[in-house]
Amino acid sequence: MAIPFFKEMRIGGYLLKQKLLGRKRYPLVLMLEPLFRCNLACVGCGKIDYPDAILNRRMTAQECWDAADECGAPMVAIPGGEPLIHKEIGEIVRGLVARKKFVSLCTNALLLEKKLDLFEPSPYLFFSVHLDGLRDHHDKAVSQKGVFDRAVSAIKAAKARGFTVNVNATIFDGHPAEEIAKFLDLTVELGVGVSMSPGYAYERAPDQEHFLNRTKTKKLFRDVFALGKGKKWNFMHSGLFLDFLAGNQEYECTPWGMPARNIFGWQKPCYLLGEGYAKTFKELMETTDWDSYGTGRYEKCADCMAHCGYEPTAATAALNNPLKAMWVSLRGIKTSGPMAPEIDMSKQRPAQYIFSEQVQKKLSEIRRDEALAAEQKAAQKASSAA
Repeated sequence: MAIPFFKEMRIGGYLLKQKLLGRKRYPLVLMLEPLFRCNLACVGCGKIDYPDAILNRRMTAQECWDAADECGAPMVAIPGGEPLIHKEIGEIVRGLVARKKFVSLCTNALLLEKKLDLFEPSPYLFFSVHLDGLRDHHDKAVSQKGVFDRAVSAIKAAKARGFTVNVNATIFDGHPAEEIAKFLDLTVELGVGVSMSPGYAYERAPDQEHFLNRTKTKKLFRDVFALGKGKKWNFMHSGLFLDFLAGNQEYECTPWGMPARNIFGWQKPCYLLGEGYAKTFKELMETTDWDSYGTGRYEKCADCMAHCGYEPTAATAALNNPLKAMWVSLRGIKTSGPMAPEIDMSKQRPAQYIFSEQVQKKLSEIRRDEALAAEQKAAQKASSAA
């Protein structure tokens, strides 16, 4: 459960400051998606199912920096899409590091070795390489052979250059606990930290059969943690979040803890669930009906136990009850016995499916902007000719 001490102290100080200021809602990590385009088509992904007009859009470096300044979170995670496709990714990261933001650059690593010269090792930067398991499992998950080997090669190359590297794994139904344990053993051999999260049931993902429900998630993680007794797996999560995955804590989601900014704007209500967009972070925080989302409140949230909603909850719980957090850290994750009570699902509101509506709205904006740009270019050309 090791998190670098320097980083842990900075984040702990930030959390304490928010508590002393009496703030009920505040961000912990900015989920910054400067593009949706990717060079893989993973079967469990719901982030790349857009028309080319949208996949070709990019946030500028200045827009990325402005989002970090506006949000104020101490950490910035850059998922996607594949961030290394972005032509300004080196500049974006340098600007965020200069602001002393802890930057987690998420990548499938296909381009990482080629792009390493764009970055400089820093205590504020780490690469988070996507690996969903061992070779056969990972290559099947990303629908392309050879990706696992290229990712491992890139991890070794980055570490040799002095970069901090972690791996992130998305866990789906049908992945045996024994194989996950062997994968975690590999992360120890590679000398990298690891984060794991059950996959969110994206409504547009090609594979709809392998998303875990909450009961299966808890049972699977208990089995994995039981196999890890006595081993030195280096999880990049708080102990309370891991205890939650094993069914020993019952938390409510904190969707504002990891707000998402992408080419559409500030996404409501969270990184995983796009149900509208705000133009500013302030608007996101003040106009989102937070109480209408979360497990037990909304059907789309029913099975979610993802880190982006529950790690901030666990962080706040640790701040409010440090003795409990210390006890979990000392005793380890409980892998047997009764689980914490489940949230009542009987009053959740039905899901609304508005993906197509949001896409059409963005396409209309793109066409409007392109038409306006064409008119301005024609006017300038006519003026020059005169």
